[in-house]
Amino acid sequence: MPATPARPPGATGSPSLRSALGYALLILLAVLGFLWIRALGSGLAAAPPAPDAGLYGGGEATRGVDTLTHVLLALALVIVTARGVGLLFRRLGQPPVIGEVIAGLMLGPSLLGRVAPAVAGYVLPPSVAPFLSVIAQVGVILYMFLVGLELDTAFLRRSPHAALSISHASIIFPFLLGSALALLLYPIFSSSDVPFTVFALFMGISMSVTAFPVLARILTDRRLQRTRLGQIAIACAAVDDVSAWCLLALVVSVARSRPSEALQTIGLSLLFVGVVLAVVRPLVAVLVRREEGRSEVSEGALGAACVLLLLHAFATEWIGIHALFGAFLLGAVIPAESTLARDLTRRLRDLVVVLFLPAFFAFTGLRTQIGLVNGLQAWGICGLVIAVASLGKFGGSALAARVTGLSWRDGTALGILMNTRGLMELIVLNIGLDLRVLSPVLFTMLVLMAVVTTLATTPIVDRLNRGGVLGESPGGAARAVG
Repeated sequence: MPATPARPPGATGSPSLRSALGYALLILLAVLGFLWIRALGSGLAAAPPAPDAGLYGGGEATRGVDTLTHVLLALALVIVTARGVGLLFRRLGQPPVIGEVIAGLMLGPSLLGRVAPAVAGYVLPPSVAPFLSVIAQVGVILYMFLVGLELDTAFLRRSPHAALSISHASIIFPFLLGSALALLLYPIFSSSDVPFTVFALFMGISMSVTAFPVLARILTDRRLQRTRLGQIAIACAAVDDVSAWCLLALVVSVARSRPSEALQTIGLSLLFVGVVLAVVRPLVAVLVRREEGRSEVSEGALGAACVLLLLHAFATEWIGIHALFGAFLLGAVIPAESTLARDLTRRLRDLVVVLFLPAFFAFTGLRTQIGLVNGLQAWGICGLVIAVASLGKFGGSALAARVTGLSWRDGTALGILMNTRGLMELIVLNIGLDLRVLSPVLFTMLVLMAVVTTLATTPIVDRLNRGGVLGESPGGAARAVG
């Protein structure tokens, strides 16, 4: 047996015991040192507080901590509710996003505030709304950047002529019907400080929006994305969204500016778009080429993309339109098939979908009061809004599809698909409410319209697609897109 090493002279105890004693000695020295410093400073005097300053130990810090506590609790509840209801809707064959929208409505005054006002007042008090608003707006900016990243502009350029014709019809018909509906709604739901022109334009735009991401998800789930019908639907929805955002930017610039400043805002917006296309796009192309071939985008490229995103959002907000337009435009100039676009989408999507978008839905729910739609007349007008929105989108798309050669079944399915509104509609409506173009009652009616039209899409398309006949050519063979 080997001999035990002799303990060095002067060493006592094990190494762990020596470490513990040393640590305790350090703590003791720190305490004694602070007590000495405290004794030296106890006789010092400071200047008296300013007359308008809060008292020491006053409420500002306490309120800040209390607000943070409520925001954290509210976000946790929002995420749990959104994921739960979204999963339920997925199992029912509906897009999960519409379940998350309904979850946001459930947490607002329409349900939780009515059933358990004390719980709603604690979890989502009015003091939380401004902070939830900022989180929601950041989420929408990031989401619109992702929508721009997924917009394949090369695909739009090579889309068939039929897709462009149908997309134009699916914008013009609902836009005119929505503008005509403004003749009835303006005296009832608007006020004299809102110009009728802005109100009518906004009603037209709110009827023209198609939820491009939700429509793409429905087509993928039904395995229709590679058929001729799927190709035309994706192209139409993309053109619809781009056109609707351009129109919305125009309306927002007019609504935010005085009449004398409207032309200036429009001019600055056109100049900004020109700078992005002439200057930013070539710079982005250099960044894209540098990142091609890598397994993932470098941190430097990711940082550059985030800085560009924030600057574009800032620029359009400063111009007087909205921050989301700058985010969308930057995403659109990044090639959709590039490594940069794919990696940015992969890194951002989960955070945006899980955290930021549910916060936006909850914020929308706080602003939606279904109880305001009260009485037979109000519900009749709400039904009329839904009918006009559906007639414009469905009728314009289906008729144009038939004229361009699609069968009645495919044309009907395309009209139903184009009637999907979802999240994109909610973004438009929240902008309208922020600008006071929409009253709370009309805002609620249009939110209900967005929910109903999106809910109706999946079951009707499934019924039309029994036997897998949608997207087939007249001869019966499915025409896949390469």
